[in-house]
Amino acid sequence: MNDKDVISVSQINKYIKDMFARDYNLNGVDVIGEVSNCKYHSSGHVYFTLKDSSSQISCVMFASAVRTGLKFKLENGAKVIVRGQISVYERDGKYQIYVKKVDKEGKGNLHEELEKIKKKLSAEGLFDDDHKQAIPKYAKKIGVVTSRTGAVIQDILNVSHRRNPFVQIILYPANVQGDGADKTIIDGINYFNKTDVDTIIIGRGGGSMEDLWCFNSENLARVIFASKKPIISAVGHETDFTIADFVSDIRVPTPSAAAEIAVFDYEEYMSDLLNLEFTLKRSMKELVSRKREKIIEKERLLKSYGPHDLIKQRRLYIDSLDEKLKNLMNIKVQDKKHVLATYEDRIKTLMNIKVKDKKHALLILVEAMKGVSPLNKLSSGYAFVAGEDGKGIKSVLDIKENDELKLTFTDGKAKVKVLEVENGRG
Repeated sequence: MNDKDVISVSQINKYIKDMFARDYNLNGVDVIGEVSNCKYHSSGHVYFTLKDSSSQISCVMFASAVRTGLKFKLENGAKVIVRGQISVYERDGKYQIYVKKVDKEGKGNLHEELEKIKKKLSAEGLFDDDHKQAIPKYAKKIGVVTSRTGAVIQDILNVSHRRNPFVQIILYPANVQGDGADKTIIDGINYFNKTDVDTIIIGRGGGSMEDLWCFNSENLARVIFASKKPIISAVGHETDFTIADFVSDIRVPTPSAAAEIAVFDYEEYMSDLLNLEFTLKRSMKELVSRKREKIIEKERLLKSYGPHDLIKQRRLYIDSLDEKLKNLMNIKVQDKKHVLATYEDRIKTLMNIKVKDKKHALLILVEAMKGVSPLNKLSSGYAFVAGEDGKGIKSVLDIKENDELKLTFTDGKAKVKVLEVENGRG
C-alpha cells in the first residue's frame, strides 16, 4: 500500500463532517423521540439522548439555545420534538443533533391548529394594517388585563411611575393560562371598552406554547379586533408569537415595552410645552412687529393721500389772503384818514381867513366836497342799487333771479327785476 493513500482519523472525521454540512436535509430537521440520559451542565449546556423503540441519537443543546429555545424543564422520559442540525463531533468521531429548540410532543398538533386559525383570520382581514388603531400619544388612563400576582403588572407600574406618575393604571385581574383563561381576558377587554381608559394592554410573561395557548383563542382575536379602544399585546418573550399579537393594534416584546409606548414621558412632555410656548411667543412677537410695521406704512400712505395736507395748505392760503386783506384795509383806511386830514387842514385854514374872504373859501370847500359826494358820482352815470328793503346792494352775491331792485339816479328812481345773475369771479 502506498503511504500517500493513507489518511488520518482526523481527516476522515472532517471529511464526514463536511458531507453532513453539505446535506441540506440535515441542516434543519425535526426529530421526535423520548429523552434519556439528560444532563444539565454547569456551563448551561444540556446533553441528552433522543430514542425511540429501536434506535437512539445523541443531542447537545448549547446554553445560548437553551435560553431561547427551551421553555420547560427537560427530564428523562419526556416525549419531545427537537429541531436542529445533524453534524459530526470530530474529536469522538460520532454524529449528533445540535439542538436549537425543544417542544413537548403534541405541539405539532398545536402548531397545526395555530396555523389553521391564523390562515382563517388572515383571510377575513383581521390582521390587516388598515384596521389598526393609533395608540394615543397622551393617555391619561390605561387599562391592563393580566394576572394580579404576575410580574407583568409590576413591570408596567414601575415603568409608568418612572415616566409619568400622573397617568392612572387600572388592573383588570384575569387568568392568563389554562382552560377558560381566554374568557377572563375577553371580559377584561369588554369591561375597559365601557370605561374612559385611553389604551388597553393585555399580557403575560413567557412560557411554552401550551402556557400561551389562551392568547391564540379565535374568540379572543375577534374581541380584540372589535375593540373600540386601541390594544397593545405584550405576550411572552420576543421570540413568542400568538394570534393576539397579530390582531392587536401593536405588538411589543415585553410588558415594560408596552408601558414605554402607552405612557408618555412627563418630563419630555413639559419640555416640549416650554419649547412650544417659547416658539409661540417668538412667532407672535414677530407677527405683531410685522403688523405694526404695516400699520405704520399704511398711516404714512394715508397721510400722503389724505386731506390733512390739503386742508393745511388751504388754511395757510386763507391765512395769507386774510393778511393781504388786512393790509389792503389798512392802506384804504390810511388813505381815507389822509383825505380827512386834508379836509380838516383846509377847514382850519378857512376858519382863520378874514370874513371878507370866507365866502370865497366856502366855495372852494364845496367844490372839494363835491369830489367825494355820492350825488356827484350819480351825475357821472352811476346809480345807487337797493333791495326791496331799501338796503344797498354791494355784491352780485346778494341778489338772485326774479329779485326786484330799486335804482336811484340823480334825476329820479327806477324799479327793475333781475332776469339773470352772472358771477364775475366764476
